[in-house]
Parts: sequence; C-alpha cells; structure tokens
Amino acid sequence: MDYDVIIIGGGVTGTASAWYLARYDLRVLLLEKGSDFCEGTSKANSGIVHAGYDPLPHTLKAQLNVRGNALIRELHDMLGLDFVQNGAMVVAFNEKEVKELEHLRAQGIYNGVTGQEILTRDEVLRREPNLSHDIAAALYLPTSGIICPFSLNYAFAENAMTNGMRPVFGAEATAIERIGGGYRVESSKGTFTARAVINAAGVYADRVNDMVAERHFTITARRGEYMLLDKTERGFISSTIFQMPTEAGKGVLVTSTAHGNILIGPDSKDIEDKENTSTDAEGLDYVMRLARKSAPGVNTRKVITSFAGLRAHPDGNDFIIEMPVPGFVNAAGIESPGLTASPAIGEMVGTMVAEYLGARRKERYIEERKAIVKASQLPLDERKRLIAKDPLYGRIVCRCEEISEGEIVEAIRRGATTLDGVKRRVRAGMGRCQAGFCTPRVMEILSRELGIPMEEIRKNDEGSEVLV
Repeated sequence: MDYDVIIIGGGVTGTASAWYLARYDLRVLLLEKGSDFCEGTSKANSGIVHAGYDPLPHTLKAQLNVRGNALIRELHDMLGLDFVQNGAMVVAFNEKEVKELEHLRAQGIYNGVTGQEILTRDEVLRREPNLSHDIAAALYLPTSGIICPFSLNYAFAENAMTNGMRPVFGAEATAIERIGGGYRVESSKGTFTARAVINAAGVYADRVNDMVAERHFTITARRGEYMLLDKTERGFISSTIFQMPTEAGKGVLVTSTAHGNILIGPDSKDIEDKENTSTDAEGLDYVMRLARKSAPGVNTRKVITSFAGLRAHPDGNDFIIEMPVPGFVNAAGIESPGLTASPAIGEMVGTMVAEYLGARRKERYIEERKAIVKASQLPLDERKRLIAKDPLYGRIVCRCEEISEGEIVEAIRRGATTLDGVKRRVRAGMGRCQAGFCTPRVMEILSRELGIPMEEIRKNDEGSEVLV
C-alpha cells in the first residue's frame, strides 16, 4: 500500500482528522479537490465556538460540541489560533421565549455546559447597551467564543504536515475500490492506495460514501448568507447575540469577529447546487431585518462585503461518524456546530482509524504550531527589532489590515499559491477596500516567490486567473 490512511477533504474535518492521526506512526495522504485547504464548507461560516446548549442530548452534536469547545480553548496557544472567548447570549423577547430559555439552560446543563445563567433585561442591557430594549431576558454562555475559521483549518493542516502528512491539491476523488487489505482511490491527480480511508468531503460526502458503502445517506447543501461590517463598528457588540433557535438552525446572530469586525447572519435555504454560494437581495434583506430585531442600531451602511456559506446538512440531523465497512470511516453531515466540534471529531475519527490499524504512538510528535507573526500587533520595540532583522516586515502591502510583505512571504512559504490562499492566511485583502488596493502587489509577490508569470496567478482554483 502507498499509504496507511487517505483522507478525502481538506476542510476543518479532514485536517482535524490528520492533526490527530499525526500522533501515530502512520503514512497519511490528504486529497483535496480545491487549490488549498479551507476551500469548501469550512471557508464561510459564523466563526462561533458554540457552548453546547443547542444540540439535543445523547447526539454526537451534543457530545462533540462540548468536547470541541474545551479543546479549542486548550489549543488556543498551542496551535496559535485566532480565538477570543467573548461569551454569548440567547435573547428572548416575550414570556414564552423566556420559558424556552429555561429549557435551553437545562439542556445545556445536561450536555455538560458550565457557567450558564439567565440574565434579566436590565442585566442584558448593562452588558450590551446596543441591544433592543424589547428583550425580556437572555441565557448567558461564558464558554462561547469567536474564532477565525481559517486559522483553525490551517493550524490543523500545518501541524499535521509538520508531523508527516502529505497533501495533494486539485485531486478530486472519482472512484474508490476495495482491494486486498485496503482501498484504491482514483483521483484527478492519480491513483493511490491505503489501508484505510476517511471520508471528510463536506457537501459531497454522500457521493463518496456511495462509492463504497451499501447504506446510503443524503447531504443537502444548506446555504446561509452573511454581511460583514467595517472595523469602524468595532465595539458595537462584544458578546455573540443569538435569537431563539429554530429547526433550520440557531437563527440570525449579531457578533464581533475574532478580528474586530461585526458580522450578521445567516439565513437558511436548502439548495440543489452544491457549489452555489451566491447571495441575493431577499436573503440579505432578511438578515438585516432579523439583526435589527436584536440590535436596532446595527449600521448596515457600513457593510464592506456580503457572502454565503454552505452547510452539509444530513438527512438524520446529526453528525454521521461511522465505519460502515472495515477501514472506511465517514465523517459526514458536519454542519453547525461542526467548526466547534472539529478537534473532537478529529479525535474520535483518528482514534477509530488508529485502533482499526493497530497503530502505535510516535516516539517524537511535535505538538505546537506557531502562527504567522502579525507585525502590526507587536509592541513598537518588538516591531522595530523584527523590521531590522527582515525589512520586508516594514513594507505595508494591505493598508486596510496593515499586512506587511514579510507576512505575505511567510504565508507563501507555508503553502499559499493563490490570492485566496494569502488572504485566508494573513488577511491581505479582507479590509475595507476588499483587495482593491493590494491585489496587484500581492500578485507580484506571489509571482516572485513562486517563480511563475503573473498570468498564472489565480484567485483560487484553475480557471480563476486574474490576468489574461
């Protein structure tokens, strides 16, 4: 066999599985059909580290949400995550909803959520004065947080690669066949064999499952639209504000992001096209209207971008983590709270595979991963020393986010080959002008560092070349 394990999918579920398997003496290959990690469902979501009050007890969602929340707080420094434990509130607007808050609190206690408390209207407004005065009460969740989903995805991937994992991009899995002692996986980048396969293919996980397993399930792409506000609105809200959850999800939220913007959304629409991440006026109007219910003063004139993400909604409403045939593991239907649960999913999936293969722990395993330095956030004396050592950190390329050439070069050295790859690693192009100013310079740096002509620089996948 070429490898011990093949992972299909380079989103947060696939890379979390690779991160956990890196502890074992195994040869791990990750196949990703996109141009980089974090190209599918993992790239666009609320970025919330959920406390765990919402999932129904006795489900995988409930178990792995609470465990994942604890792991993210534990891994914050170890993996260099962009994470802030800001707390969350679920707000109620009438007596019926106040009673539902008590139910959610009891459910959270049963799931293992700690520190919850019911706040009165006055207590809510003292903490968050920009919330609606129509709010009657709120469930406060101190263990909730906000995270940059890209930083989590790349942290898992980089740590796994440091410990030996090999990624192959542009490699869509097209067929899987059981062979003696394992599996043969055909992809658009060649054929590979392994003793075990992990299906972490996001909205396509049902199709990958059907290549191998007799029992089928359906994954529906559930689209959610968001609006991101300028950093001038920093401080408008400090906690994450939820409304009462519905069958379609946790509803429209208002939250700060890990980088100081304000985010509102999402709506929820089931769609047939598993690649459709478009936004429309109807969906964005809905998001604005519901956000104003919680926070009437939210300034949607300060929106700098809108976007949509897809959730991999399973027909059974719970995560699908199973081994339907020997050596083939599904990690499917990973919708919210999948980002929060991801390290716990990686732990569960990795353990299943390691036990199946009888794998031994490595004698030498590198636990830590250092994040790319953020020059603009350093104390002035440290920044001066950094620039003296490498003048590229003194050349600002992205003015909105104050990203230096040194950070962009480091992103490329860690694997970025596209504009999106740079943007998601260091935020060049994520500010007010949305890459209008810095794109040409980032392209020049990519061309120089990769040794390719400007005409080959892409936004992301093949066919997205910027210059023709």
